Amino acid sequence: MGFSVGFVIGFVGVLILFHAAYSTTQYKGLLKITEDDFSGPPFNVVVELIVGLVLCTWAAITVPGIFLSIHPHSDDNRMVSLPDNLDFIIFNHRGKVLVPEINMKSEH
Repeated sequence: MGFSVGFVIGFVGVLILFHAAYSTTQYKGLLKITEDDFSGPPFNVVVELIVGLVLCTWAAITVPGIFLSIHPHSDDNRMVSLPDNLDFIIFNHRGKVLVPEINMKSEH
């Protein structure tokens, strides 16, 4: 069960974000005790938020893997086919009220 480097970095980023949230909550509790007004989080919490955001963003970009081509004539695309048993495909649903009725009879 090996984790990739990107996954570990993302996990560390999430931990940093949770720590920043906890630190802000503790800071607000301290301000209640000292009866000061909350003007914003301390500088170290802001730095933690930025670092956590960067790590999580980097992990979100690198962990999912490679991007596949969306061009219709690309060799990377797989052919998607209908299942062999077409009995369970339902075309009569509530979405039909959104589209006007179309005559779809074949002209064979």
